[in-house]
This record gives sequence, C-alpha cells and structure tokens, in this order.
Amino acid sequence: MTYREALNYIYSFTNFEVTPAGDYSSKTFDLTRIERLLAALDNPHGQFQSVHIAGTKGKGSTAAMMERVLRAAKHRTGLYTSPHLHTFRERIRVDGEMISRDDVVAGVEKLKPLAAEISGLTAFEIMTALAFDYFRGRGVEIAVLEVGLGGRLDSTNVVTPLISVITSISFDHTAILGTTLAQIAREKAGIIKPGVPIITSPQNDEALSVIQDIAQEENAPLVEISPDLEFQVADADFQIAPAAQDLEKQAFTLTRQAEIFDLSLFTLDLQIGLLGKHQLVNAATALAALMVLRDQGVLVPDEAIRDGLANVEWHGRFEILSRDPCIIVDGAHNADSAHQLVATLHDMFPRARLHFIFGASGDKDIAGMLAELFPAAESLVLTRSHNPRAADPARLAELASKHKTETSVAPDLAAALRDARQHASQGDVICVTGSLFVVAEARAAWLAEHGVSVEKDA
Repeated sequence: MTYREALNYIYSFTNFEVTPAGDYSSKTFDLTRIERLLAALDNPHGQFQSVHIAGTKGKGSTAAMMERVLRAAKHRTGLYTSPHLHTFRERIRVDGEMISRDDVVAGVEKLKPLAAEISGLTAFEIMTALAFDYFRGRGVEIAVLEVGLGGRLDSTNVVTPLISVITSISFDHTAILGTTLAQIAREKAGIIKPGVPIITSPQNDEALSVIQDIAQEENAPLVEISPDLEFQVADADFQIAPAAQDLEKQAFTLTRQAEIFDLSLFTLDLQIGLLGKHQLVNAATALAALMVLRDQGVLVPDEAIRDGLANVEWHGRFEILSRDPCIIVDGAHNADSAHQLVATLHDMFPRARLHFIFGASGDKDIAGMLAELFPAAESLVLTRSHNPRAADPARLAELASKHKTETSVAPDLAAALRDARQHASQGDVICVTGSLFVVAEARAAWLAEHGVSVEKDA
C-alpha cells in the first residue's frame, strides 16, 4: 500500500468534512463503532493520559498552546486536531512532529482487516483509531485531543481525560447541533465526565447555564473563566492582563493571588505569536487547564509555560503572510468569528483600508459572515476552494448583491489574490477568510509564488 492508497482507503468511508451529516443522532454518530474498533486494537487510548477539548471557536489554538507547554515541560505529547490545512499528516503529531507517511500506511494496514468487521464506520472514526494507536506505539504520555464535531457523539469522546475543556460556543453546524446556544452547548458539554474537572472559556449566559448544570450532574469540578479573564484554581485567584502587542506577538501577564493573602504570589510575563484579543481568551483557557493539571500533580513548571507559549505556532489563524502588501489569512467560519476578525483588523490596522477575499462552505451562515465583513470592506473578491462543500461563487455573489461594496468573482484562490492586489494600495490590508479550506489554498498559492513548497496530499 502506498501513502496515497492509504488516504484513499480512509476517505472511502463516510466523510462529514466533505459531505455534511444530515442527521446528528446515535444512528449516524454511534460511539459503539469506534469502541469496537479500539477494542480490537486492545484499547490504545487507555495507555496514555489525555486532555479533551470541545467548542465552536478556539479549540485548535487552545489545543496547540497546551501541547506546546506540555512538550516544553518534557512530557512526551500527542496532538490530534482537524481539519488539516495542507496534508493529512498535520492531524496527528507526537512531540510536535507530524506522523510520517510510512506510519500512516502501517497504521491503515493494521486497521484495515479490523475495520472490515465493523459496518458503518466513518472516516473520522478510522482517523481517530489510527491516531490513538500511533500515540500508544510512540509512547505518548499526554495527548491533547480536539473534538471533531459537537462532543457528545464525537469519536474522541471515548476517552476519560485528566481534564475536559470547552472553548467559546457560538452558532455553527446549526442544522445538526441545534438552533439555540443551549442546544449546541448541550452537545459540546457531552464531553463532561463524572468527577473530571471541566474548564470553560467565557460563554454566553445561555451556554454557560447548560455547562454548569451538566457539570453539577456529573459532579465535575468546574473552572469558569470570566469575561475579564479571571479564574480560580485550588483556592488561588488568577488573572490574565494584556500588555504590549505588535505584528509579531502579543504580551500579557498571568497573576496568581491566594484567597488568604491580599498580595500577589507570582506574576508571569508571557507572550504568544498568535494575534488578536480572542487569542488571549484561548491563552487564558489553556492556562486555566494547565493550572488544573499542575494541581493534579502533572509537572508544568513556570519556565515551560513561558517557553511553550512563546513558541506555539498555529497556521491559518490571523496569520500574516506578507507585509507589503499586508496579506492575512484567517479561518473565520461563522458570523461570530467574522465579527472577531474585523475587530482584530481594526485593532491591529486602525487606518488601513480592508480588502477581503471570501469563500465558505455551503452549509455555513454565509449571509451572517458577509454582514459582518461588508461594513469594513473596501472591496471583496468572492471565490471558492476545491472542497466539495464549497459554496458556488455565484451564490455568494447573489447574497452579496444587497451590499454596495465593490465586489468581484474569481475562479480560485490564486486568481483571487491577484485580483485583490490590483484593488489594494500601499498601506492597505488584504484578508482571506471564510473557511480553513480557503485559507489553506490561499497559503499554498502565496507560498508557491514565493518559491516555497507546501506538502500537499496529491
């Protein structure tokens, strides 16, 4: 079997990243299938500790921060995320290194006869089993696992983690997760396990109430991060406070105080290379989870926190590709993310004219995203990725026609970048957004222009 054949085998199963699920129920998402497959592998997920992360926004960034700090603390780490930008290998990493092509092939060859005995498996279930078996084989101590969809019925929800994390919840996948924040939160909070600490990012009251209720039902200690980025762990109060920022990094402090003393026990001066105030929320979430792990006896020295956060990388999230002209890619994929993106652009480039390149999956709230982008846009280029879920630019143009901003259509991301640069003047900003699939193709096109090759699964 070749690497390409191994990927073809994985993608031969039902793949909800290509074809959206029409039914989010135990009929379509059935944990018994992944449980049977993992049992046939002798339950590899029982051989390492884990951190489990659900949420609508920020779960990938939070996972990347946590993994990088745990790696800096000398733990052997696994990281399982989705989707990938350029190559399947990005999804499964040990100590920061992507799984090799040979190991993908070996893992698939091991899984193939076992999967043949279980009907109805999905591509994500195959990927999850592959990741868990690979982590066991590589001697992973702690794996940071990102939920693929929802939480309650996601195939990663077979683990009993050290801690569970729920990042910011907003409207997404409403056709299957629910049309209210309470319904969506109930699916995300399905990762909460009896007695396992749960950390939640700042949430809308409706979503927070659901998380609180389920945590209480499961007797799971709950750490809530306030909108002011304050939280409490082990009778100590913590607060995140922003400091200086530029186009390379943003600095902030983590301060801990004891309840019994009116004085600071310590202040850590920290920085991350991920930009935007929303990334401070993700950093607060990651730090709260790390403080809980430390309280559980997991070694997480202050220096590892400082070094890990300073060196974390997470491509496609307000990533600046170029300075002249300034080209930014950001995988904002719902209306709330688009709102945060515009706010970050205005914060980082207060006097710049903004030119957007936009493409989105057809099942997303396209009208909601465009409503956030148009008031800030000097011009807009509509396009599509090669993903089968991508919305037709003609449909995007119809939705955009009610707005007065100059709009054009491009057949692909390379053409869209060329068109946007024709509209942009010195000092302007071009931002590619709408989905990670669009961001991935824009990154690859821009890097190719500059002689940088990107590994892509042909």
